[in-house]
Amino acid sequence: MSQDRGPRRPRRLGKYALISASATALSLTASGCVVVHGEREVLPSATRAEAAKALEQFTTAYNAADKAYDASLDADHTTGALAAIDSARLKAGATNHPDGNPAHEPLELTDAKFTIPKKAGWPRWFVADTKANKGGKARWLLAFTRGGLDETWEAAYLTLVAPGKVPEFKTDQDGWAEAVPANSTDVSVPPADLSKDYTTYLRDGGKTFADGVHTSSWRALREKRSTRPGLVTQYIDEPLANGDYAPLALRTKDGGALVFFTSRHFEKQTAARGASVPTPNKDVLALTDGEIKQSLTMEFVSNEVALDPADGQVSVLGRVQGLTSGKGE
Repeated sequence: MSQDRGPRRPRRLGKYALISASATALSLTASGCVVVHGEREVLPSATRAEAAKALEQFTTAYNAADKAYDASLDADHTTGALAAIDSARLKAGATNHPDGNPAHEPLELTDAKFTIPKKAGWPRWFVADTKANKGGKARWLLAFTRGGLDETWEAAYLTLVAPGKVPEFKTDQDGWAEAVPANSTDVSVPPADLSKDYTTYLRDGGKTFADGVHTSSWRALREKRSTRPGLVTQYIDEPLANGDYAPLALRTKDGGALVFFTSRHFEKQTAARGASVPTPNKDVLALTDGEIKQSLTMEFVSNEVALDPADGQVSVLGRVQGLTSGKGE
């Protein structure tokens, strides 16, 4: 397993360090000095009004960036897997349409339902479950994070889930949800291990994950594509689970967890002697370095959301994947 080395982008580093300045609880020492311990206090990650405002600000920034094909316009409102996917999409769009997106249609997110966990320390985060005017009837699930009170809420994950598949969450009497620690062992797979286990499953199969579009069907499709006459297609899958790509998990009402996690995938197409690699579309070409002579290697970042039960197989409910770079040889 290789080290996480996410796609290069101008993002702040170390944003998830503990920030004692965010404290809300104070304790007095014997000397009478005030000591800040807010990072230890279990608090809601955001108010419902703050969550709604963060979703609104994200949508505005996303639409501005999409209309102009300018990644700088929503750079402060995205991070992690979504930022990697979105910035690459905008880069390709700007290359092919330097005057902006001729097919721009503003994204509209409605019927928002917010699930906000109570937790100590940073980052703090919450999930927005919305309808959208794109993507058919699927619900859009966005996970927002921030590393301190002076930071902007950023969307780290965006996945689409079929209607009726979003589970019920465990909440307290005030409606606040419960965050599941990354190393939790009271679910089938600790959230911190899901990316690693998922990429292992894609390579070797196994019983950890339930059959579905993003598991058994995807493995079957890749197996079929790898054996086309005159073209060899190889796949390498790597986990991404640190820093901005850390998993986020919410406790479900039945004792399991809904987990957002990230993975990286490489697809290398190599043509047989005398043949050529199929000509990629212009968006792929815009993100590809080198001349495509005999092979093309494409790198993708994928963000998944999975139902991780207290016992049994993990079900991958949704996956959004985007090309982040390519290399021709």
